[in-house]
Amino acid sequence: MNKRIDVIIIGAGPAGIQAAIHAVRKKCDVLLLGRIERSALFSAHVENYACVDGVKTGEELLMAGIEQVKRFGASVMEDDVLKVHQEDQGFGLELESGITVHCRAIIFANGTARKKLKVPGEKEFFGRGVSYCVDCDANFYRNAIVAVVGNASAAMDGAMTLTGYASKVYLVTRELVASNELIKKLGESTVEIVDGTWVSEIKGGDAVEELLLENGESIRLDGVFVELGAKGAMELVAQELGIQLDLDTMSHIDTNKKTETNVSGVYAAGDITGHPYQMAKAVGEGCVAGMEAANFAKKQKRNENS
Repeated sequence: MNKRIDVIIIGAGPAGIQAAIHAVRKKCDVLLLGRIERSALFSAHVENYACVDGVKTGEELLMAGIEQVKRFGASVMEDDVLKVHQEDQGFGLELESGITVHCRAIIFANGTARKKLKVPGEKEFFGRGVSYCVDCDANFYRNAIVAVVGNASAAMDGAMTLTGYASKVYLVTRELVASNELIKKLGESTVEIVDGTWVSEIKGGDAVEELLLENGESIRLDGVFVELGAKGAMELVAQELGIQLDLDTMSHIDTNKKTETNVSGVYAAGDITGHPYQMAKAVGEGCVAGMEAANFAKKQKRNENS
């Protein structure tokens, strides 16, 4: 594929899909790379998105988005990017399929991988009682019994948030690592702290039913929230992909209001730019990134032809 594409978008979640829609509607050649099942939204349920009534599955929303992208004229490839390098007039992306594609502008919308417990049952019950986002899924656990697993501030804050929804909240932690103020606030809450141990297995039938601990104890419950923090973003982009992007203090890609990074022609949108990990934020940033990247690519093309 020797043709230089105007805009390539890495990531087929809500940010990438919205970016593709806006970029292609500006009469640009657009390629969207990614698999919707890799999106954090894929196994989620959505009921807090404006103008979408009722509960929708992430899968159906993403599938509808991909159809929109194709209908508007963008290309879609279920291919992973192995390396990105800068060229004289843009960028080259080496794909897992062995081909290299070239573009004038890139949008990184590939999300942020959640840190996993890596215990039996975690993968099997993802979306059926295992969650990685309290803010996203707390409302689905009203009057339920839940546990949060983690040692730092994200786990503590998540557990306290869940007390406004669930009937009982456990915090499973090896050791609390946070400010004295936050630990004091946690102690004053109704969260039951199970410390000095860790999760050994998540069990259940159609959904999560039990949490087994390394100390031999178990907890009967309805849901488990894994709050270990997001994987350091962006080593994937900043190191493995070969472009040196500036990161913020939480290792997310640092962008301005136009979703521009420190590298000309490179944009970022969605979870990869930081909290909150919400579809509304991802779509909004994707909209801006798609338009800005398209404008940049069209200007570059005019310069090439002048």
